[in-house]
Amino acid sequence: MEQHVTPCEDAPPPLMYRVERPVFDEAYLHTQLLHPRERSPKTIRQRLAHCSSERAKAIALSFLPILTWLPSYPVKEYLFGDLVSGLSTGVMQLPQGLAYAMLAAVPPVYGLYSSFYPVLLYTFFGTSRHISIGTFAVISLMIGGVVVREAPDSMFMIQALNGTATNTTVFIDTEARDARRVHIAVVLTTLVGVIQLVLGLLRFGFVAIYLTEPLVRGFTTAAAVHVFISQLKYLLGIQTPRFSGPLSALHSVTAVFSDITSTNVTTLIVGGVCMVVLYCVKDLNERFKKRLPVPIPGEIIVVMVSTGISYGLSLSENYQVDVVRTIPSGLLPPAIPDFSLLPNLVTDSIAIAVVGFSMGISLAKIFALKHGYSVDGNQELIALGLCNFVSSFFHTFAITCSMSRSLVQESTGGNTQIAGLLASMVVLLVVVAIGFVFQPLPQTALAAIIMVNLLGMFKQFRDIPALWRTSKIELAIWLVAFVASVLLGLDLGLLVALGFAILSVIYRTQSETCDSASLFQAAECTGIKIFHSNSSIYFANSDLYLNALKEKTGVDPVHLQAIRKARKRKLKKESAERESQNHKSPQKMSAVVKLVSPFNMDLELGVTHEVVAGGGSQNHLEVQGNGQVAETHTESDSEETRFLEPLCPVHTLILDWTPVNFIDSVGAKAIKLSVRYRPTYQTVCCFLTGTLLAELRTLQFFTGVVAPEMVFPTVHDAVLHCRRRTAPPTITAIQ
Repeated sequence: MEQHVTPCEDAPPPLMYRVERPVFDEAYLHTQLLHPRERSPKTIRQRLAHCSSERAKAIALSFLPILTWLPSYPVKEYLFGDLVSGLSTGVMQLPQGLAYAMLAAVPPVYGLYSSFYPVLLYTFFGTSRHISIGTFAVISLMIGGVVVREAPDSMFMIQALNGTATNTTVFIDTEARDARRVHIAVVLTTLVGVIQLVLGLLRFGFVAIYLTEPLVRGFTTAAAVHVFISQLKYLLGIQTPRFSGPLSALHSVTAVFSDITSTNVTTLIVGGVCMVVLYCVKDLNERFKKRLPVPIPGEIIVVMVSTGISYGLSLSENYQVDVVRTIPSGLLPPAIPDFSLLPNLVTDSIAIAVVGFSMGISLAKIFALKHGYSVDGNQELIALGLCNFVSSFFHTFAITCSMSRSLVQESTGGNTQIAGLLASMVVLLVVVAIGFVFQPLPQTALAAIIMVNLLGMFKQFRDIPALWRTSKIELAIWLVAFVASVLLGLDLGLLVALGFAILSVIYRTQSETCDSASLFQAAECTGIKIFHSNSSIYFANSDLYLNALKEKTGVDPVHLQAIRKARKRKLKKESAERESQNHKSPQKMSAVVKLVSPFNMDLELGVTHEVVAGGGSQNHLEVQGNGQVAETHTESDSEETRFLEPLCPVHTLILDWTPVNFIDSVGAKAIKLSVRYRPTYQTVCCFLTGTLLAELRTLQFFTGVVAPEMVFPTVHDAVLHCRRRTAPPTITAIQ
């Protein structure tokens, strides 16, 4: 039994797209369709009247984001999660604040100050609900490098006599050194805050895009190497100077291994045990994070246990283990920073400001995307700037968000920055009431906390094989950022990495593919080439644009112009010879054929032909194909036929500027160069954005050989215009 399948009669008809309109060019659009509204300048009174109360409210809400969510804060839903999250983050903030102060080369208590004031301020001005603001290893290390460079140990060497003039002891005035280093760190933080605040007010939140992800990950991995090396001396209990500048990492490693024989075994055992405990706790938290209501606070456990053991066994007196020592109770009164130190810190402050903001905004965007809200990059700059600037008057050093603490704050149920506010209260409680408890804390325990927290950064080495498979250029950026930052230091390394990233952008824009082909099954119009480039046209790739234009379309303006001049010279020579022959043979005359181009090119191709006078012969000039002109004779004439050969089979170039975002003056001159040889072919442009048109008008692009009539809104408009104008040309025979 045969079955026939018939198409469904109820199937909807295919959608059809038909548009019938005149062919538009830019001159018509600009003069006829687009009429910019003339706006009279407003007076100050009119502008003030325009500022309504709603606009003032919107400005206030954008500057104080807490006002957008605090009035509608769902207490029953959010309070418990924020409470647990705040306590967990605060317990984690304490040991990290103490430890990262060592990286910043300031006394540990200043790490606690930096874990309180900025966190409190960010609650009111920040737009992210989940990041944890405070001390961070990379920023602390960058601050420490500047502080040590400006206040090295050699500036505070004091010689003391031991009874006789020949016996002297050299020691470091640590109290004066630490005071000087605190002043430098505070001034640096003030300048970082000013830079971030100004960038935010100027709406420069996009500055973070120049720090691409491979660059940031390579840079932070290098920073992790620096941090790890800087903590070796605390883990081993040896005394080595702290280095800064190029090759500081190599100098530090050399100093550690040259003095490794003086390792304090007790210090090494305490630090090693702390590292093992911390690693195990972190592994348990990772494996059972879905079962544990809150992560196990391994760091605070290590701090409390090691402090108790140090106090009970008197490790400092009996085993010469370095401890934190003095932690003053209470908060210090505000003070104005010493601004005389500013000139030497400008470059470093810019690097710290950009890196700190980049860390914060990247993590804030991750959490915002996960939880379905948005963050404002400009407001984040303002928030970080205020946190650093205002807090610097209360003796803090520069801060940003911490990845490890942010993950804890989010995973333990934190929903808003109420969790951050509670975490700062935990730190305040310790500073005001029980700070003295941590005075016996071994420094090797803090070094262990720092080293174990670097594991996440060291895992970024896995980027190398992944980038090798996906993008060699991004791999090169990662490696350059890493190697330069390790060898040259974080400040110079960041500068080199930024320069290389910019060069990679230039390389990629210069290497963009250009195509003169159409879609897979599209037919090419005879004599018309459509040239599509995938990049903007500016000084770095203008020559490459012209070369690609010649290669893809087969049209070389310079070569065609040379051929045209050669033909003109040949024409003049032949005309002179023919005139001399005409004097000898008056029965013959010469005919000069002039082809009037449909696009006003006045293309004289200089074809000469002998015409026999007399008789009933008639000559007819016939256009054949793409500009070819043949002479058709009657039977009485000679059967000799001459063809008028064009200089180039392409009579029109259409430049498709769909992906072009900008053209600078050099690029505009390059385009004019391609349009300059209009006697050989014509060039038209299509799909220019309003911004690009405005830029070209500013560059006076539409002067001379280029006119607005050569610009069209779509490729189709340009093709229709060119096909209409390539009708058979008129032929004039001059006898």
